[in-house]
Amino acid sequence: MPTADTTLVAPECDLPPPPAPAPARAGRARRPTPPSFSPALKERLLIAASLTALYLIWGSTYLGMKVAIETLPPFLMAAIRFITAGGLLYGALRLAGVPAPDRRQWGASARTGALLLVCGNGFVAVGQQWVSSSFAAVVVATMPLWMALFSTVQSARGVAGALRPSRVEWLGLLIGFAGAALLQAGGELRAAHPAALLILFAPVCWALGSLQSRTLPLPKGPMATAAQMLTGGVAMLGVSFLLGERITVAPSPRSLIAVAYLTLFGSIVAFSAYGYLLRRVRPAIATSYAYVNPMVAIALGAFFGGETIPLSTWIAAVVILVGVAISARARASSAPHPVTPLKA
Repeated sequence: MPTADTTLVAPECDLPPPPAPAPARAGRARRPTPPSFSPALKERLLIAASLTALYLIWGSTYLGMKVAIETLPPFLMAAIRFITAGGLLYGALRLAGVPAPDRRQWGASARTGALLLVCGNGFVAVGQQWVSSSFAAVVVATMPLWMALFSTVQSARGVAGALRPSRVEWLGLLIGFAGAALLQAGGELRAAHPAALLILFAPVCWALGSLQSRTLPLPKGPMATAAQMLTGGVAMLGVSFLLGERITVAPSPRSLIAVAYLTLFGSIVAFSAYGYLLRRVRPAIATSYAYVNPMVAIALGAFFGGETIPLSTWIAAVVILVGVAISARARASSAPHPVTPLKA
């Protein structure tokens, strides 16, 4: 049998060339891949943004109130602001599935809302008819001092959870109230209408309302803020009616813009940022706005409000903030509690 070469050889054939890449369409560049942020970096950015919002927004609300009451009565303006803000927040929470407050919670919200808003915020609005926004901000800066003082009284009465101040905290209280006395000696309040004296009671009422908020059966989380704003706003509307407040002239566009700003940013955005900070950072950081807001308010009043800031106001602000810082650090070393912010 003849032998044959049995090696398999692939037949020669012409293979089609590989397809050429499709030409890029003119005018369409490839989109760059967005940078990825780690969860830790995102959280740091959110914390920084929330702190910035608190510092700037709550520092600017004093000037915002000053502009809003140019053509609107103070209690009526505040009632519109808080009823609107509370209604929007309440509606959003209910749509998110948050349960509505029960009868006891509504009662507790009305009680604290009267102190926090009707007296705390309302007195500021009334006083700002005759004093500058920077003066109002420095007066309100004494609120943590009143909180510590009332907590001392509660401790002496044996109230559960009340803290007795240390010597360092007493030093901070004395320094802070010395700054408040220096502020009153500046003369701005003495030259104002007697009703402007109400502004001195605003931080006192706010401190009392904040202490009651710790013991009363308020709703949980942001619903407490919504309920307080709604009940406090309705109470302010009643006070406005009893005082005979009337809109005698058409509100100016700048006053309406100021009310919208106070409602959206001062009462909703800033409170959302504050609630986020309370969940993410130490209370000392979340409440650090108390040291920054007065200086922001003074600067905005001087540069945008045309206010003349006397040297005594600057000195008093520094002295008060030093006292608040000493008192807060001493209390934080024992058992820190977040401070309920004044809705200026």
